[in-house]
Amino acid sequence: MRNSIKIFSLIALSAFSLTSCIEETFPEDNVATAGQVAASSTALEAALRGIPSQMAQGYLVYGDQVHETDMGFPAYMIAQTQMLGDMYPGDADNTGYDWYQSYNVTNRGTGETTYFAYLPWFTFYKFVKTANDVISIVGPVDNPNLTDYAKGASGVAHACRAFNYYMLTVLFEPKENIYTDCSDVLGLTVPLVTDSTTNETAKNNPRLTRDEMKAFILNDLTIAEECLKNYTPENKTLPNLAVAYGIRAKVHLWFEEYAEAAQYARLAIEASGATPVTDAQWNDVQAGFNTANQAWMWYITYDVENMSNLCNFTGWMSAEADWGYSSLYMPVIDKSLYDKMGKKDFRRKSYVDPDRENNARQTVRSAEWLAERPDYLALKFRCKGGDYNAYNVGGVVDVPVMRVEEMYLIEAEAVAVSQGLEAGVALLNNFMKSYRDADYNYLATDLRNFQLEVLTQMRLEFWGEGNAFPSAKRLAPDVVQNYEGTNAPADPYKINCKGIKPNWNLVIPINEVQANVALDKKNNPNPTNTVKGPTPIGEFAPGNVGTDEGTEDAE
Repeated sequence: MRNSIKIFSLIALSAFSLTSCIEETFPEDNVATAGQVAASSTALEAALRGIPSQMAQGYLVYGDQVHETDMGFPAYMIAQTQMLGDMYPGDADNTGYDWYQSYNVTNRGTGETTYFAYLPWFTFYKFVKTANDVISIVGPVDNPNLTDYAKGASGVAHACRAFNYYMLTVLFEPKENIYTDCSDVLGLTVPLVTDSTTNETAKNNPRLTRDEMKAFILNDLTIAEECLKNYTPENKTLPNLAVAYGIRAKVHLWFEEYAEAAQYARLAIEASGATPVTDAQWNDVQAGFNTANQAWMWYITYDVENMSNLCNFTGWMSAEADWGYSSLYMPVIDKSLYDKMGKKDFRRKSYVDPDRENNARQTVRSAEWLAERPDYLALKFRCKGGDYNAYNVGGVVDVPVMRVEEMYLIEAEAVAVSQGLEAGVALLNNFMKSYRDADYNYLATDLRNFQLEVLTQMRLEFWGEGNAFPSAKRLAPDVVQNYEGTNAPADPYKINCKGIKPNWNLVIPINEVQANVALDKKNNPNPTNTVKGPTPIGEFAPGNVGTDEGTEDAE
């Protein structure tokens, strides 16, 4: 099966817009209002539990098997890794099974009529709606009659809403580049939908400016932190106070407020009590990256009663799994990124080394199976219990949303910018020597190069998790996928972009633009076909700004 790029029936999709989401939030017929259910702790508990359940929900947006990337939050772990150019199909003859490749290449169509505009937009707004529902049920958090549980539930919802608007901002706020003209929309994020937004407001709801969105997110986090001081969720599938601090650290870093990013990263580390994943945990063939451990601050989990063989994270990312698409397209790490790991960095064991004579890779599969796999094949994400046959066993996994290692890396960069390069380098070296590679020793040359080194370690640490993408978009590091010895499987992947790739700025879907008059002429430019592979080795693709090139979707 090969994936289809275009959305063929816009008529069918026209029912979906943020106004339809609001209609769900403000029901009119035969449904209890927020005020009517406020007294029901059962209703609040159900709404709260819906947050992590929804994040792992397959076919979340469409409610049916329409597109296999309709996979809730894990889809955007994969998408962000693809956008970085850190992940490819390892089988050059089966690239069509890589349904996420439109996030990596630009010839596949990512304009306003495609799934790759529609699904990210409505996935995260569905998450926002669920958080809004909890906030609405609880009501004002300064109500003196609220229980700690109700106030804590609102804190969880405010933290989740802040996180989802952060994600929407990262994906849809345009970054200036030489391939698409963003001049009309620079500094704009996304429309704001809260628990008090009405249908009429949503029909004329402009994109918030960068400063307006920052203020909103930080206010939500301030509320979350206050509400979570006296409430800790029963498990880490819901954000606690440490996670709220961690989200704030990520937000401050995105908005380039480095002193505050360093402060909240350190608060998150201390409040969480978390310690980094060990070598044994990372490379465990039965539990590696499928079972929550002491490093995971926030995670989601799959429910065997509510998953399919195709639309689940392990089926996409575990090369050992015999269900889903991973066994067909065989996800590999970019060679140049792999080569940046030290010889004693235990993370190297997550990938099949091209030197098969020196290949100490551990797998539940046979030696014969391993011998037939491509170089650089990713083994990071294991099937639960090593069961690679049954998706309803091996795929019932935990998936990390936030790990403490991210806080250490945020702190290192943010301290370097706000307190001095030497202090930041010391933090990075200490983290790496203590937890990843005893021989690691970065010698600073200048701040920019240090920031790029932290980004490299983020890309390695969070390969397949996507957490490095916001820093890459912020820093515009250049993206080089065509070089001597590249393992990019085909010409469309062999692109070199100055600064950022143009498809790092996602496009708002057409049906949302048509439903919201404030978005008229305020969409991000279509990046389709603005960069054509292969880019000559040693060169960057030429820019298109000021020309008519790259305005049509690929067929």
